[in-house]
Amino acid sequence: MSAGPNTSGALRHVLGHLLTPLLMCVGMGLAYLGAFHAPEPHDLRVDIVGSGPTTQVLAQTLQDKGAGALDVRTVADRDTAVSALREQRSFGAYVPGTKPELLVASGSSDTSAMAVEKVFTKVAAGQGAPLEVTDVAPTASGDPTGQGVFFLLVALSIGAYASVAVIGGAGAVLPMRIRALLAAGMSLVVSLIGTLFAGPVFHLVDQGLGGVWAMSWLYAAGILAVGVGLHTFLRRWTTLGVMVLFVMLNFTSSGGIYRPELQPGFFGALHAFWNGAGFVEGVRGHVYFDGHGLGGNVLVLALWFLAGVTLVVLAGVTESRRKQASAGQGRAPGMPATTTGAVEEDADVRARAAAEAEEEMEEAVAV
Repeated sequence: MSAGPNTSGALRHVLGHLLTPLLMCVGMGLAYLGAFHAPEPHDLRVDIVGSGPTTQVLAQTLQDKGAGALDVRTVADRDTAVSALREQRSFGAYVPGTKPELLVASGSSDTSAMAVEKVFTKVAAGQGAPLEVTDVAPTASGDPTGQGVFFLLVALSIGAYASVAVIGGAGAVLPMRIRALLAAGMSLVVSLIGTLFAGPVFHLVDQGLGGVWAMSWLYAAGILAVGVGLHTFLRRWTTLGVMVLFVMLNFTSSGGIYRPELQPGFFGALHAFWNGAGFVEGVRGHVYFDGHGLGGNVLVLALWFLAGVTLVVLAGVTESRRKQASAGQGRAPGMPATTTGAVEEDADVRARAAAEAEEEMEEAVAV
């Protein structure tokens, strides 16, 4: 027996929606494997402390052997090397001598510190001496790997972009100003939850919790504003679009696992202006580096938020024009707006919107 028209239509409908998880599969594979599968240093700055021919020879030897992996420089003294680490201009400093010492700043990136330690452990072994490692910017006791900020980013992102699907789907019949207020409220709630995780619950940071909350709110508000604004234009493709922006490209370029010096150039380039990187580096600078670089990272978050506000305004204007155009098409010249046909058309539109909203929320929950 052949499938009836209803079965065929339902099958086409399901197959159309299966395109979304397939695109997510391809996108997540390309993004995560492309960013994380083979981390290798490139232009990773390290300093050699000292002066004179011996220091210069060691620096040049490491530069040549690294073949682009390291950017080796010499600095006059230990204090200068510490300053460069605390300003995140370098990721390691080697102090030669009978008791060689390696200075690192794990608060900047634990994986970068490990890569530097691997290099200079071999250097010290070649000189027949054990290497002493000094961490000038250690992470909080509750975040020994330094990656807790990244997983805080994940929690904030999921709370924000899942809220987009609900506000844009179930709230599609609400005026844009109410959806914008819901987005603002959810960003506040999500940021407060994230702050509880960062502080009292997991102790990811041991100071500056107020600043962490402020950046959490700005980050979540930016995602919600962009997502709510995009929903007017993308409709059921909003979940996929938001995942591309705030998961696939965002998590991989944030620097939370590997800094751009250990990643392919594409993700390193995104790190300069993507909102996840602004959050991760902003929190690091605020908590571990006395606010160094904080202003630039907060600016990145603010610009994403302003882009979202702009999208919300454009979406509101677009929806208003669509309603006016629909009202004009729903009645003949001289006819009142409340005709039977217009009512039926409006009911049909609402039914389609409700079905689409339910499908979109189901996709978001599944993700």
